[in-house]
Amino acid sequence: MQENKDNIDTILLERFKQEIWSKVPHLEKTKVVNATPLIDITNDLRECAKKEYGLDLTNSDLQVFGKFDSNLLAGSIKMRPAVHIVHDAIMSGKLKEGQTIFEATSGNFGIALGQIAKLGLDVVTLVSRRLQEGVFEELKNEKIRIINLDMDICPAPGMKDNPNLLAAKATAANIRSQLSEFGFDPSIFDKSISEIEAILAKQDVINLAKLLAKIYGCFCPEQYDNDLNIDVHKTVTGAEIDQQLHEQGHSLADFGIICAFGTGGTSGGLSRYLMEKYEKKSLHVVFPLSDQDVAGIRTRGKAAGLKFYEPEKYAGQHEVDFDQAKRLLKYFVDKGRDIGESSALALYAVMQMANFGGYGGKFVVIIADGIQKYKKNLATAEKQNRIKVDLQEALSNIGDYDRVVWIHTQYTPKKEGIELIANALGVDQSKVFVPKARDVERLLTTSEIPKELDSALGGHDSKTLLVCMMGNTSLMVAQELAKKGMVSESLNGGINALSQGKGKHISELIQIARE
Repeated sequence: MQENKDNIDTILLERFKQEIWSKVPHLEKTKVVNATPLIDITNDLRECAKKEYGLDLTNSDLQVFGKFDSNLLAGSIKMRPAVHIVHDAIMSGKLKEGQTIFEATSGNFGIALGQIAKLGLDVVTLVSRRLQEGVFEELKNEKIRIINLDMDICPAPGMKDNPNLLAAKATAANIRSQLSEFGFDPSIFDKSISEIEAILAKQDVINLAKLLAKIYGCFCPEQYDNDLNIDVHKTVTGAEIDQQLHEQGHSLADFGIICAFGTGGTSGGLSRYLMEKYEKKSLHVVFPLSDQDVAGIRTRGKAAGLKFYEPEKYAGQHEVDFDQAKRLLKYFVDKGRDIGESSALALYAVMQMANFGGYGGKFVVIIADGIQKYKKNLATAEKQNRIKVDLQEALSNIGDYDRVVWIHTQYTPKKEGIELIANALGVDQSKVFVPKARDVERLLTTSEIPKELDSALGGHDSKTLLVCMMGNTSLMVAQELAKKGMVSESLNGGINALSQGKGKHISELIQIARE
């Protein structure tokens, strides 16, 4: 930090120290004050593993602490770099009361800036229209001015291939209009239009924020490229975890730290702390699967374009199925633990690591934010779970179903397949209906129910158990039917679940079906 005493807004600095700095974790001499809770959640994870996933972790040497940064001001770990970066900007004279901050954000960093903006700063965030509704609402609640972009859910570092100049021109016009409504001079925008359109053609939201800050004489925190994002986790967060473990009779030298990947600041800072203090790589980074959206978290493929993606510094990289982690999320929230989507992803990774072994048994998991923003998502997942049923539950309530319907877009079962379904469920074969595969395909592509399929389903007055090969197609159909007020449930695991104990594998099941 380069201090510029002649250029410091001393009133803003004093207000910042009293209202923000004094309420967040920071170093005072050699001790971190205002630390967020470090809580032993081993029993919770073991219970969840047993009840939700059928995994017995009781005989392992598992010990898991949650680092609950969901307790921070603004509700997320992003408060740490936001405070660190803004403090540096005030001390160096780059930021004064009344100035505007431009930043690209997928939510939490923008919300953190909203807390700081209350000191007399203005914040304009560049966000995606695809932001989760709860995240979007929190940004609006902070009275942040928002520029909506129809781009990636996480700000992209810039695509090198297939630039779309036509779409870029339309997006530029939209941004110009929004900036004009905020009181920014459109003629300044127009002078840089070629550069703006070139950036938009590559969907480079990060550099767009930097450029807008530059041309309008504003400040951009540059969280994706600012080394202070890493520095705060190296100097404060790492020392804080170390300090808290020591206070509880442990050493961080014996633990691995697990975190999801957003900007790379957390993983970058903590990996450096561990390597410099203990001369070891013990930081594990977690990603969702390539086709999944987790609020503020990158897939591994999208992380590769960022400055702070440093795989050579990690002990491991883990791609985790977020659809499976959602059950863990609900379990922990029901237990009263304030964890968000990325934290569930990280905890699910720990569960898998403990189950398969080879990673040691002691972990600190970064609980980056809480559940508040994601409650609607959780409710949607719960609703989806209500239309899924496990085999044991289906067997216990088989009398409640008016009919059992085979659902698939390619395969229809031969006689042996129908017998397997009927016998496994304990129903007469006359209760098993097999609609045409093309009718199922039509429902999924058009949301229209063909007449013959409607007849097979029994209409709105029937309760139907849907069965397919593995449970995926039947779940999608159940979701479509629910939109139309029709009552159906999808059998988890499909015909594969029915075949368990009967000596049949998926290759054999395909043989008892025909196109």
